[in-house]
Amino acid sequence: MSDPRLHHALNWESRFTVNGVAASDFHDVLSSLASWDDWCRVWSARAKVHEDLGREALAEKAHVSAAEHLSRAAVTYHFAKYLFVQDMTQMRAAHMKAVECLDLALPHLDPPGERVLIPYEGKHLAGTLRRPRGLPTGARPPIVLMTMGLDSTKEELLTFEKNFLDRGMAILAFDGPGQGEAEYDFPIRYDYENVVAPVIDWMKANVKDVDAERIGIWGISLGGYYAPRTAAFEKRIRAAVANCGPYNWGALWDKLPELTRAAYVRRSHSASDAEAKEKAFTLSMEGVAGKIECPLLVIAAGLDRLCPPEDAQRLARETKGKTELLLVEDGNHVAHNRFYKYRGRSADWMARRLGV
Repeated sequence: MSDPRLHHALNWESRFTVNGVAASDFHDVLSSLASWDDWCRVWSARAKVHEDLGREALAEKAHVSAAEHLSRAAVTYHFAKYLFVQDMTQMRAAHMKAVECLDLALPHLDPPGERVLIPYEGKHLAGTLRRPRGLPTGARPPIVLMTMGLDSTKEELLTFEKNFLDRGMAILAFDGPGQGEAEYDFPIRYDYENVVAPVIDWMKANVKDVDAERIGIWGISLGGYYAPRTAAFEKRIRAAVANCGPYNWGALWDKLPELTRAAYVRRSHSASDAEAKEKAFTLSMEGVAGKIECPLLVIAAGLDRLCPPEDAQRLARETKGKTELLLVEDGNHVAHNRFYKYRGRSADWMARRLGV
């Protein structure tokens, strides 16, 4: 594997597989590639295998199988476009297939979900809304807003969603500025509270079967900055989880992998690496962390080479509320390789804070 970008991709196995990609697919695709330039095409071809199985199951009204195949197709198409920003035509085609497959799967998931469009700055943010099963008649569960990172979208979050749904919480996973369906219309912005506020306003007005007074927010990677940043200013948030976010994104810039920097250039709508780096410094918790008053769970990974554990530790030290720090010492970025050490625990933590 002579292409260094593909060598870097070998580190992604735990993330891909824990979020729904078949391990055999990961190894088959990686072993077949000689150049990063073929990444999107080859992964899209593998995703189509799952899409075709899902469509066949739908035609046969085998809805459980359809949901399984189509959700796997969605996340596989998502990883086809993952960090692949040098050919936007290919990237967007793969992304739209991910969206299409998830939309086909949503009514047949357990519990089912629905696609929602949230008005935002004259356009919309697209999201997935799911409610837990087994609630007493008339019960209104709390809801967790799910914010992802630089290179993830709502199509990647199904296994994360399950942690909250299984514990009696509803979820709303949405693509914010610079993410997923919104990345073409809106650049990444540092003041994420001004994204979440209209999402909460829409939810309070339109989603009557959840308890909009019990709202949590959860974020991973760059979302691990968005979530605590939002909690500092949006006081309707009752509890927040920040997983492996940066304290100051710009301060990490020069050590970021080439593919990550290129993706941020594109998703911040910057004209150059230098402009993107300047914007990255606005994504900082300095002077902000002390404004967080709600309970906060900060997750750090000891082997994280993207957002070092020192960033999470600094965030935890500077908050004023009831903050807990969970260090997964042998975890890589977002601790995907040790998901069992924090996923259930963080969902239990959120359930307690939201009164489930």
